[in-house]
Amino acid sequence: MSTQIILRVLALRHRLRQRDHWTRRKLKEHQGRALHRLREHAYARSPFYGRFHKGLADRPLDELPVLTKEMVMEDFDKLVTDPTVRLEDVEAHLATLRRGDDLLGGRYRVASTSGSTGRRGLFLWDPGEWATVLASYNRSFDWAGVGAGLTHRTRMAVVSSTTPWHQSARVGASVSSPWVPTLRIDSGDPLESIVERLGGFQPRVLVAYASMAHLLAEEQLAGRLRISPGFVFGSSEVFAEQAKRCVEEAWGEKPFEVYAATEPAGIASECEQHQGMHLFEDLVITEVVDENNKPVPPGTFGEKVLVTVLFSRTIPLIRYEMSDSVRLSSSPHCPCGRPFALIDGIQGRAEDVLRLPAVSGGQVSVQPIIFHRVMETVPAGGWQAVQGPEGLTVLLSGVREGFADDTLIDSLRQELGAQGAIVPPVKVRHVPTIPRTTVGKAPLIKASVPGPRRKP
Repeated sequence: MSTQIILRVLALRHRLRQRDHWTRRKLKEHQGRALHRLREHAYARSPFYGRFHKGLADRPLDELPVLTKEMVMEDFDKLVTDPTVRLEDVEAHLATLRRGDDLLGGRYRVASTSGSTGRRGLFLWDPGEWATVLASYNRSFDWAGVGAGLTHRTRMAVVSSTTPWHQSARVGASVSSPWVPTLRIDSGDPLESIVERLGGFQPRVLVAYASMAHLLAEEQLAGRLRISPGFVFGSSEVFAEQAKRCVEEAWGEKPFEVYAATEPAGIASECEQHQGMHLFEDLVITEVVDENNKPVPPGTFGEKVLVTVLFSRTIPLIRYEMSDSVRLSSSPHCPCGRPFALIDGIQGRAEDVLRLPAVSGGQVSVQPIIFHRVMETVPAGGWQAVQGPEGLTVLLSGVREGFADDTLIDSLRQELGAQGAIVPPVKVRHVPTIPRTTVGKAPLIKASVPGPRRKP
């Protein structure tokens, strides 16, 4: 990490720490000012927003139209605020990207979404924006009490994607420094290799996809992995309660859940109280909404979230749609005293929803929480529910002796029936490991029928 970036991140970290002591009122006032500056910038420099928000410049945020990834990509050249940046140049840059610290035009860091929810999206950040991205991730460590800095050397291992265009690889390339020696391991590597390299490195902080954190905890409990991290962070996937318990059993400390995505970077993170994840409301406005983009009350899972990234300037993101289904906490306050609202549940994306024929006709949507509820009782190291043309297959790995597959099948059939679905054939298949995607994730649910394409 360059000296300039280090100094910027340290300055931002100090500023973010001060905000932990804000009142709720002061936080809302900051949001209003930051949103006003973002909209002014977008209207002055983005031809797309001049058209997209025409006649709406004075309207409140919740009355503005929703921005989708498809719209970003279709109007990329008119949405970006730097007229010298063209989509064809960004795509050419990604095609030749070899290292996580390579820059487009000597200025911009570029990352791509995986495309797992449809068309992939390309996003870029200038140096100032990138410093904020790094500071947002550092906030998760700060709230956990990691204490990394110029006077405190901390060894960190990151087990995620090392594909150069993936944001985790770009962040990993930026954070590694003499103060934070970082071992980056691709989560798609053979498990034996990952275990061996972690054992040799002995990290103080372990950051991994949630499913990988679970898998490594199983390796620790089996005696094949021998590390003693003081902090474990899980992100990028649903961090199931079963996985959290396994991590705590393996290393004696509760893991910290982080909610982040390529487009907004850090969105929310747990503090030392583990009462839910605090939204980074000073950096990102997160609206939890239903399928009609109307807010849902705390305690209820939304259909999706709309994020407004208050620091985005190169590609302004105002009410940008993400298909994550999250739940605002019914408890407005955390014992830590921070002013930020809490989310207490993430059940997956809209693409994780299974759509089955309904007994009453038409279709019924089976939310991911239904599967989580059943699978939490299964004594297995990992699981994945796969919808196929012949029915539903549940993959299980590391099942303990004495477990009867029929018990799981009966429980799933009862739950699906209770949802009003015509229950498809259900079978269980035991596998050595749960299959992973090209970037090393192991989704808990794979629906054969994608979520409906939403209209903006």
